[in-house]
Amino acid sequence: MVAASETKHWSNASHSATGQAPDPATTPQAVIQVYGARTWGWRGVFAVHTWLAIKPKDAKFYSRFEVIGWRFYHGSSPMRVSHGNPDNEWFSSRPELLGDVRGEVAGRLIPKVLEAIKNYPHADFYRTWPGPNSNTFTAFVTRSVPELGVELPVTAVGKDYLPDNAVFGRPPSGEGLQVSLGGLAGILISAEEGIEFNILGAAFGIDVNPPAIKLPGIGRIGWSNGNEGKLY
Repeated sequence: MVAASETKHWSNASHSATGQAPDPATTPQAVIQVYGARTWGWRGVFAVHTWLAIKPKDAKFYSRFEVIGWRFYHGSSPMRVSHGNPDNEWFSSRPELLGDVRGEVAGRLIPKVLEAIKNYPHADFYRTWPGPNSNTFTAFVTRSVPELGVELPVTAVGKDYLPDNAVFGRPPSGEGLQVSLGGLAGILISAEEGIEFNILGAAFGIDVNPPAIKLPGIGRIGWSNGNEGKLY
């Protein structure tokens, strides 16, 4: 494994599996997982890249869904679907498991997740800031399937960009109310996320369940929100 501090160029960064996803060979049940990892280079000081992975019941591999900016800048759709380990490092950055749903509940939600992915309105466009970007995509899916119960971190810059220039919507968890002015300013109130303010794409706020403060670039300081490892 190449440590992030030792990686000098993206071409020799590590994409090794981190052992957070159950092995399909020994896990017949359906699985849905959401991950986030610090982005490559200087942007990693401020932001994370997020993605989703699904494995239907008895499937022998995971399908990983994400939006990647360099694909758009090289003339392709930013949407990427790949197969293999969903928990690989993102350019030497170890991902954090943000959501994990398994079993019968995951089996019922997978069609909803696939439908949300198909309906993502910016599959052919990408903008690093304030969005739509990789976190805009993940937030769109989790909003569309609130049963996932995923709370994206404040470092997921772009999660507050509401598709189709909407001003009012639901937070990424799917619960509560969000107001956003093109991802540049806004506020969200939710039992899941607490209260968050967004100024020029930088989000900060307070959570009460469990208690924590959220700071731009740093993330959550306080008790774990308990989303990771969510099993059914």
